[in-house]
Amino acid sequence: MDLVRIDLERCDWTSRLRPAKRYLLGFILGALALAPSSLGQAPGQDASILSPPNVPSGPTGGIKPSQAADDTFFEIVFSGGPLGVGIMIALILMSILAMYLVIDQWLTLRRKDLIPNELNENVRQLLSQGKLKDADQACRSQPCPLSYVLASGIAEIEYGWPAVEKSLEDALAEQAARMYRKLEYLSVIGNLAPMLGLLGTVAGMILAFREVALSQGTAGAGQLASGIYSALITTVAGLLIAIPSLGAFAVFRNRIDEITSEMATAAQQAFGPIRRRLPGGGGTRPTAVPPPRG
Repeated sequence: MDLVRIDLERCDWTSRLRPAKRYLLGFILGALALAPSSLGQAPGQDASILSPPNVPSGPTGGIKPSQAADDTFFEIVFSGGPLGVGIMIALILMSILAMYLVIDQWLTLRRKDLIPNELNENVRQLLSQGKLKDADQACRSQPCPLSYVLASGIAEIEYGWPAVEKSLEDALAEQAARMYRKLEYLSVIGNLAPMLGLLGTVAGMILAFREVALSQGTAGAGQLASGIYSALITTVAGLLIAIPSLGAFAVFRNRIDEITSEMATAAQQAFGPIRRRLPGGGGTRPTAVPPPRG
């Protein structure tokens, strides 16, 4: 008997979602491109995010209180000078990536696509009838994580239940790692965004107090406050990105753990009819230990 295990590339169960993801990313980028005109542009003003606001000359180069009240949204966001603008652009790119990853995981981690009930029942019936090649073909015809796990076990049937069980555990761990692969980027963004925002704040505070020192204390409280509030904007932006990113990471991580557990149960049920007929069939239920998470 020569059963060939399903190739990982042929088991790319996310390929059918790629067109939808491309359209989704285009929609996100288009919405962000239109955002300046809808959020930050007042009548008769230019909404270019890279154009610095009209900052009067003074000891600190700050914004007068009367002018700060009239600032548009994007003038406030990009009021931190060249360094602040660079950090804000980096944070905006990170927010786009985080939004894409959240929607990507929401579209991908659906139980009906990852663990089809009809596939599990079909393979179970074929195995109970001894139709190993038909069961293997059923897995190949419906690529998904469950089909990869089942096909991995079918390929080891001739070596007895211990080999089948080991193959199922390895396949479960591999599929869990594939599902975690993109999700880890959400954790990275959630931890990196506030640190990047804090970098912008600290740099802005240094520059603000430097101007106070150069003016020998003649800078007023209003001028100092304008420099400080501009520096704090990057920290706020970093936190606004980090909080939902870490929340989504926790939700999807638990979802992957649940799906992995359900796949282990489905594999146990599928091989149940022939388990006792295989050498060493008194083994325990296969379980998958998810890869370590940072």
